[in-house]
Amino acid sequence: MKVTEKDVAYVADLANLELTQDESTRMVADLNSILTHIDKLNELDTSNVEPLAEVISAFAEATDKGERFAYAQRDDEVHPGLSRQVALSNAPDTDGTCFRVPKVIER
Repeated sequence: MKVTEKDVAYVADLANLELTQDESTRMVADLNSILTHIDKLNELDTSNVEPLAEVISAFAEATDKGERFAYAQRDDEVHPGLSRQVALSNAPDTDGTCFRVPKVIER
């Protein structure tokens, strides 16, 4: 499947990007290059490769308790949250209750 100028224009419009003709042409070439590389990867024989839910689990060592990720686990500790006054204290603009932010969507 080849990416066309029309595809790039469609995605750029969804992302609210304005691409020049040179950028659009370069993007078509780059995306097609990526797809060509993926097609080459799809030609590899992966029948003897065990499926992984996550890459890191293949490299994490088991602890003496037999848990692979025991080093990343800790007990949950309950802490009080910020009061509204503290949360809004450094805000550049508020109405006293909520943050005020500028509108960023133009269309």
